[in-house]
Amino acid sequence: QVRLVESGGGLVQAGGSLRLSCAASGGSLSSYVMAWFRQAPGKEREFVAVISRSTINTYYADSVKGRFTISRDNAKNTVYLQMNSLKPEDTAVYYCTARDIWGPQRTLSRQSEYTYWGQGTPVTVSS
Repeated sequence: QVRLVESGGGLVQAGGSLRLSCAASGGSLSSYVMAWFRQAPGKEREFVAVISRSTINTYYADSVKGRFTISRDNAKNTVYLQMNSLKPEDTAVYYCTARDIWGPQRTLSRQSEYTYWGQGTPVTVSS
């Protein structure tokens, strides 16, 4: 069973940047489609970004498109989320997650389609 551990969260001012990392153990990340979700206080968990196993395909939520970049280094068994131009509304706990296969775009943002989840790393953006 794959274990995912996120890191890199913290406090940053609006307009700043952070890079989140998700390291895997117990399995090879190269076997999985990887994604990031986030959950803001008092809100439901929402999709942020996803990347295919080969890195050829990516898909982003409209709210982060152009500001966030998802990437992966299969040799290091790690997935990243580079977050630039951060806004207070990006404040949330960010979760790394994995699924077996790519699929239609409408399925990529569904939490139920993902099998493994990390514990999350908190990000706070101050205004």
